Amino acid sequence: MPFIRAFSKVAKQALLSPGCGCQPITVAVRTISFSPRQVTSDASFHSVSFSETDHPKVLITGGLGQLGVGLATMLRKRFGNNNVILSDIRKPPSHIFHSGPFIYSDILDYKNLREIVVNNRITWLVHYSALLSAVGESNVALARDVNITGLHNVLDIAAEHGLRLFVPSTIGAFGPTSPRNPTPDLCVQRPRTIYGVSKVHAELMGEYYHHRYGLDFRCLRYPGIISADSQPGGGTTDYAVAIFHDAVKTGKFECNLKPDTRLPMMYIDDCLRATVEMMEAPADTLSMRTYNINAMSFSPEELAQEVQKQLPDLEVTYDIDQVRQAIADSWPMNFDDSNARNDWGWKHDYDLPELVQTMLNYIGSDSRIAKAN
Repeated sequence: MPFIRAFSKVAKQALLSPGCGCQPITVAVRTISFSPRQVTSDASFHSVSFSETDHPKVLITGGLGQLGVGLATMLRKRFGNNNVILSDIRKPPSHIFHSGPFIYSDILDYKNLREIVVNNRITWLVHYSALLSAVGESNVALARDVNITGLHNVLDIAAEHGLRLFVPSTIGAFGPTSPRNPTPDLCVQRPRTIYGVSKVHAELMGEYYHHRYGLDFRCLRYPGIISADSQPGGGTTDYAVAIFHDAVKTGKFECNLKPDTRLPMMYIDDCLRATVEMMEAPADTLSMRTYNINAMSFSPEELAQEVQKQLPDLEVTYDIDQVRQAIADSWPMNFDDSNARNDWGWKHDYDLPELVQTMLNYIGSDSRIAKAN
């Protein structure tokens, strides 16, 4: 039995034969076989359909972050409201609490997390709990606990209960010695942030559990993710979200990265769709368990120029944050995601012009509503 936590109470006892007091009794211990669950589906997101009995039961950890609420909304439309449970350690806003099942879950509390999986008959686990790059560097001990110890709990529970497990990785999983333009799926990584180190650890541990225990582990390396309905959350690519809010609200934006700092980026709708497509892809289409995905690559200067096409009065200045700049300089400039496109049909919808128009429409609309109220 590879997981000590799952040993039966009988197996933990040193039992001796009452007859002579010296010969051990042979105890039959039930072991659990870890094997990936199979969900029949096509790689194309729009062509997949599930019957009521086929619906996965999904738990999303770290659900109140940038991606969790959006993914829950997408999955609930596909699988039913009650089949997708958001979880976090924070109190949810009223509209999120009433939109579907929400539960308190601390990934550092193994017993609590295990009870949630068992009591709710979870079959898919999406593990979004993590401290991001810049925040992690300011509190390495906490980042180590959340990003590494929490991952271990999730891996053990997923393997024990035969879950399909998704853990996102990041452009931050690469380092200054990695090829940067483009960065392939397989190459030297060597990141220099606790966030990046923890994500490389997650990739390798997930793949190890897949090969050793049959865990159905799936992972995507996300580029910088841009969304209109969330505020910057401590990541190095936050500038690409902040510029839209500042452009609409004040007409001025101060960027903390150099104007020519090129990084891979993606609009949130593409990111969420890629996640669902990866989770639904038949196992036999996956030539690997960790994939790059990409949509576009741009610099702060190029993004500002595209925004100024819509808002020509926008003033952009630069005040470089040396910590974030050093992080960005060690990251890929562009992702090679050809394996994802070939294996399970990944294809992005949003390029830079569509991204900018969508963000400004969304944030501009919210701003006008706020002023009216």
